[in-house]
Amino acid sequence: MLIGEVARHSGVSARMLRHYESLGLVRPSGRTGSGYREYSEADIHRIFQIESLRSLGLSLREIGRALDDPGFAPSALVDDLIRRTRERIAAETELLTRLNRIHAADPAGWEDVLQVVALLQALGSPSAGARQRAALSTAAEVPVEALVEAALDETEPQVAGALRWALARAGGDGPALLGRALGSPAAAVRERAVRALAELPGDEAAEELRRALAHPDLLVRGHAALALGARGGADAVPTLVDMVVEGRNDTDAADALSVLAGDPATADRVATALVDRLAHGTTRAPARGRLTQALADIPGTRASRALVALSHDSDRAVALTATYLLRLRDAR
Repeated sequence: MLIGEVARHSGVSARMLRHYESLGLVRPSGRTGSGYREYSEADIHRIFQIESLRSLGLSLREIGRALDDPGFAPSALVDDLIRRTRERIAAETELLTRLNRIHAADPAGWEDVLQVVALLQALGSPSAGARQRAALSTAAEVPVEALVEAALDETEPQVAGALRWALARAGGDGPALLGRALGSPAAAVRERAVRALAELPGDEAAEELRRALAHPDLLVRGHAALALGARGGADAVPTLVDMVVEGRNDTDAADALSVLAGDPATADRVATALVDRLAHGTTRAPARGRLTQALADIPGTRASRALVALSHDSDRAVALTATYLLRLRDAR
């Protein structure tokens, strides 16, 4: 078969076939009387082998080794191809992410594009100072997705605080993105996500925090409950009481309960939740002491009656604490 026919049937151009020949990859087995290249079936089969290996990303030099070296083991080369392909995909994905973020910033001109690029680079800088300056720049110039990613990765407390501040100003999809991050397998990422959510204003952030009250991670639940308590969210009462019982940030949890109890409609609910846990047979002495102390700043007759009853408790420490708290209430 002449070179033109081979090109038509194989889809490999005559020019490329001549290049393969110059590299010694495939040589036509014969020549016609007029001197034209003539390819045998074996030659054409080798051409298809070359094209198949090229489709895997092998260089022509690697293809030559693969086809001509009888001792050639493909496993190492395939492993290397996998590594190179992953690196290329990662680089392309990073580029696509950056382009999407620039597009989201809706730049009016190339100066705006360059400014966004500079801010994105600064957010990924190894310098904590550079990252902090980028976070404290005009939040609207930095795409929300980039701020969320930076906040979830940040380990420096001051920079993390600046990023949370920037997210609170930026608005947009921040609450939803941080809510999704609560599903991360990394505990540190989940904590950063809920801490950022706690500082976001608005109903969307509050809704994500309410969902987080059912999270399997105790730390996530605790941060969510404290944040909701500060916002007046009565949904947080059961989790806050759990925190008092378990001794996890129990002082902060008790403070949050007292803030919630400032609403007369919620005060009885808080007092009832504390009293119910005190009466629970499995609640141990240290937890009963913390629950009694938590009743101190809960207004209303329900809390007062509970303290009177506790002043006669069989646990002397609980009884003394309740008696002291009753005196303080009477003095007020």
